[in-house]
Amino acid sequence: MAQKGAQLDQDAICCSIYLDVLKDPATIPCGHSFCLNCIQTHWDEEDEEEVYSCPQCRQSFTPRPVLLKSIMLADLVEKQKKTGLQAAPADHCYAGAEDVACDVCTGRKLRACKSCLQCLISYCENHLQPHYESPAFGKHKLVEPSKKLQENICSHHDEVMKLFCRTDQQCICYLCSVDEHKGHDTVSAAAERTERQRELEGSRENIQQRIQDREKEVKLLQQEVEAVNGSADKAVEDSEKIFTELIRLMEKRSSDVKQQVRSQQKREVSRVKELQEKLEQEMAELKRRDAELKLLSHTEDHNQFLHSYPSLPALSESTESSSINVLPLSYFEDVKAALSKFRDKLRNVLRDKWTNVYLTVSDVDILLSQPQPQTRAEFLKYSRQITLDPNTAHTRFLLSERNRKVTSTPGENYPSHTERFTAYHQVLSEESLPGRCYWEVEKGVGGVAVAVAYKDNDTVNEQFGDSEKSWALGFYKKCYGFKHNTITTSVSGPQSSKVGVYLDQSAGILSFYSVSEETMTLLHRIKTTFTEPLYAGLRLSPPIGNTAEML
Repeated sequence: MAQKGAQLDQDAICCSIYLDVLKDPATIPCGHSFCLNCIQTHWDEEDEEEVYSCPQCRQSFTPRPVLLKSIMLADLVEKQKKTGLQAAPADHCYAGAEDVACDVCTGRKLRACKSCLQCLISYCENHLQPHYESPAFGKHKLVEPSKKLQENICSHHDEVMKLFCRTDQQCICYLCSVDEHKGHDTVSAAAERTERQRELEGSRENIQQRIQDREKEVKLLQQEVEAVNGSADKAVEDSEKIFTELIRLMEKRSSDVKQQVRSQQKREVSRVKELQEKLEQEMAELKRRDAELKLLSHTEDHNQFLHSYPSLPALSESTESSSINVLPLSYFEDVKAALSKFRDKLRNVLRDKWTNVYLTVSDVDILLSQPQPQTRAEFLKYSRQITLDPNTAHTRFLLSERNRKVTSTPGENYPSHTERFTAYHQVLSEESLPGRCYWEVEKGVGGVAVAVAYKDNDTVNEQFGDSEKSWALGFYKKCYGFKHNTITTSVSGPQSSKVGVYLDQSAGILSFYSVSEETMTLLHRIKTTFTEPLYAGLRLSPPIGNTAEML
């Protein structure tokens, strides 16, 4: 009786969710108790329905009850622990929803610890004891608990399937082997398992070897990543130092020119002022003599006039001023002209030599040459979000959608700029294109030319495709046309409002595709050598309101 009472007490302090002794017990309005965390988690899952129910009696509550720890029940749990009436040990734990239950237990079932392939029954630790103690069960095979034991029973004969039909590749029972599988190649399930086990071990060895090979390759690639990162960091650091040196050198030259100009300015101003002082002194002396002569000219006494005139001192020698040549605001114009020539020459050097730097960076590739994409999904792996540059857009363009869409308008929308297209309705991307990339363009009601081009002062006044510095594919309502270096090539292909562009600069490949849903059709491909940074471009044809969007 004492044991029965203890069992009842044990059930009373067990959480029906957690299936173990209550932790921080809380009692809900219907009177049932659960772990505070268990019932809170259970109700969190019911938040969307806003109806909260008891997991045991299913009584519902609205609104959600506010729960607190049950002090009295918590004390009772602690007392039970102190008297030794703790939670059932592992071999007496009750089976949960994810567990395999003991098939022998009645009422509330315990968790199974083994399944018997001969009995096709799962046992808890208590009911498993006969298998360990009785010789009658000596040949029974025990395995980890399984919910699939009934799959070992033949659906036709309700017999254990201990044979395997190699002809039909399925497990069968003894009656099957003399019935519908009669004359088939049959072996015991154990023999077939042994054969398949050998195949499995061989497959595992192959997989493990491949895993080892891939681990080595991953390690090598990781080392490559570290090497690339280290080399790139060093290159950035060195480039910053070099550019800092160049900037300092230019600042030094600028300071030298300023100092030289100011020094020459000081010398010239000093010389001019010295001459100016001499002239002013001479001018003062001349004015004084003129006053004396004027006074003498008004003397009425003839004898006095004749007496005074010869005694006048002679004039001093005149300051030489014939060499003064005033050139208004042109003294240092030659300096400006010389610096302008230097600037233009330096700009040309930077433009020409910068190509080598750009190509050197673009050619860095730690992997072997990658195959060209074949499907749209493979192309989209190289997808590049392209933003159009407002400073290059024709004044009658209007950019929108974060500068990814261009619309032709009747009025002017942008001020003048040195990089702006004025002769043609065109626009370039804001940033240069990476070594390998893909993008798509969707046109509106009119024709659109999709282009890649170098960016310099010459291309501002050129139509895409009119020189060797740009490549353009025009797609219109009923036709396509590719243009480069003024040569236009007719292109055939399925009509679509969307064109895809694939660029691989290191391989020198530029391809245009007609895109329709997931289908891509090659329209035109060129193989060349790119020598400068490339930019994406768009040109719109009439009518007003025509659009093109970078996707």
